[in-house]
Amino acid sequence: MTSTNNDALNPAIFEFVTRLGDDRLILGHKLSEWCGHAPILEEDLALSNIALDLIGQASSFLKYAGEIEGLGRSEDDLAYKRIENEFRNSLLSEQPNGDFAVSIAKQFFFDTFAYYLFSELINSTEEKLAALAAKSLKEITYHLRHSSQWVIRLGDGTDESHQRMQTAINDLWMFTGDLFAQSDYDNILIENKIIPQIKTIKEKWDMHISTTLSQATLVLPPTDAYMQTGSRNGIHTEYLGYILADMQYLPSKYPDAKW
Repeated sequence: MTSTNNDALNPAIFEFVTRLGDDRLILGHKLSEWCGHAPILEEDLALSNIALDLIGQASSFLKYAGEIEGLGRSEDDLAYKRIENEFRNSLLSEQPNGDFAVSIAKQFFFDTFAYYLFSELINSTEEKLAALAAKSLKEITYHLRHSSQWVIRLGDGTDESHQRMQTAINDLWMFTGDLFAQSDYDNILIENKIIPQIKTIKEKWDMHISTTLSQATLVLPPTDAYMQTGSRNGIHTEYLGYILADMQYLPSKYPDAKW
């Protein structure tokens, strides 16, 4: 018996699954902008493939969210017909690409979080969520290996690459706390063993980030630094509006078009 049979849990599951889809939709959209612009051909292909992985995961999670909601909205409806404050993607995912080091740092922070979260979600009492997590984890494992290796390569490389990587880590650090922000919905899901304890994910995230930055000869920013939050309540940075204006233009202009 899955937890979606309990109508009281459906709003909480919808909120969480939408968050998973939104994160991957926005991050995948931003990462796709590197296609044709990466520093080397192999990395151009790698970033494009990771973007495709993220968009594919977003489609699966938003489709699942629509099924849970039960209002007839498809994954395309959720992606292209919501406004900014209806999105639940993390603040980190919507930050500008910046230079290559910034994009790698953003992926590194997010990939680490995704890896440890999905490693626990495969044990969820919600069967559909566990199945989607297991399917996605194979791709996420590669994503984390890719971004971690680049952090080390750039951090322990030339003076220029080290400086750029350290600056990227420092500048994005304030958005990492938002990944672990909890809502009342999260507490309901934790009680029903649908999602893991967030503090457990945070501990594992801290360890991997610290270990990797040490290998990269980079300095870990202060753990008590200011953290910006708000995405769980639909409060975003100014960058999400620009992303949605770009991403939603064609569906808004031609709402009856078939893709």
